[in-house]
This record gives sequence, C-alpha cells and structure tokens, in this order.
Amino acid sequence: MKAFNDFTGLVAPMPQANIDTDQIIPKQYLKSIRRSGFGVSLFDEWRYLDEGQPGQDHSKRPKNPDFILNQAPYDHAEILLAGVNFGCGSSREHAPWALVEFGFRCIIAPSYADIFYNNSFKNGLLLIQLADSQVQQLLALPQPLTLQIQLMQQVIIAPNGQSFEFKIDTFRKQCLLEGLDDIGLTLKNRTDIEAYEKQQAGITPWLF
Repeated sequence: MKAFNDFTGLVAPMPQANIDTDQIIPKQYLKSIRRSGFGVSLFDEWRYLDEGQPGQDHSKRPKNPDFILNQAPYDHAEILLAGVNFGCGSSREHAPWALVEFGFRCIIAPSYADIFYNNSFKNGLLLIQLADSQVQQLLALPQPLTLQIQLMQQVIIAPNGQSFEFKIDTFRKQCLLEGLDDIGLTLKNRTDIEAYEKQQAGITPWLF
C-alpha cells in the first residue's frame, strides 16, 4: 500500500446523501478480486449512458456529460466531498478499490457506513469526518476548489486560509503514513514469523 503524504488536491463536490456501494461500483463488477481494473467503472451508472459489463472497452462507451467526474477539471479530482452516510449498502471492498484507482486519495463527509469506513483505510484511502456545517462551508467556497490535506497535523487548509481540524484513530493514521495494510503489518514481524516456522519445522517436520 502506498504511504500517504500531505498533498494539495482538487475537490469533486458530490453532496448527495446515502451514496451506496452499488452506486460506487455496481454488482456486475464484483466477479473479479484482482484489486485493479475498477477505476474506469467508478460510479458506472452515473458516469455512462449505457449499462457497463466487466471486460468491455470502457473508452468506447457513451459518457454522461452532466456527471461531474466527466467534466474538466473534476475528471482529475483527488478529494471527494460527499454527503451523509457515504458508502452505505453492501460490504464490497471493490468500492474503495475503484475510488483509489480513479485517483481519489481522500473523502470528506459528515458520516460513513462502518464497513466502508474500515475497508477504505485498509486500502490507503483517507476518510475525514467533518460536521455537516463544515462540509457546507467547503461546498460554499469558490469552485473549482483545491484543499491542502495535512494528515500528520490532522488539518484541512482551504485557499482562503480557513482550516478545519479532524480526528483520526492513531493506529489508522500511522498505517496510512507508513503505507501499511494488513499484510504489511504482518510482515513487520517477518523475523519472528520465520523463527517460529523454523522451530516448528524441527518439531513437526512432516508438516513442512
């Protein structure tokens, strides 16, 4: 997993409430577990005018010109500004995969579904929770909007100098800063794991 560094990114405003995981990545794309190839299908039903299917050439599909991620400069946004209960619905890990592969590094919203929240951090996607009134302040700023995200200081800085502090679990924060997913965390104990396996090979050689 890529380590999370402070950055300044373009914001795509999508303030709808209850954007669920089927809207983020539709069910027909869940057949693959490769963790790649989902970015072109992010918000598929909103982004395209036809029904998408796995394996097709998405570059030839008709796009919805009214959808914000099809409009410049938002087609290169790195921050998504969303409404309440973002990521609700089924517990598909494909949703953060699609968001990350599209290019999003951070989502800002008043609240998130629990399973989506956990899955996102495990895939290097920073989820920031702000009060609804603060999200509305960000939405009211001149567009297109860029925000500076400082994870170490836990603060968002707007172009007008306004800052928004946010809370984050210490463990999740450190994992993002170091770029550690569950496998990476496990491999930090590689020496102990290898020593244990060597010991067990001597005790139960038939298992090895």
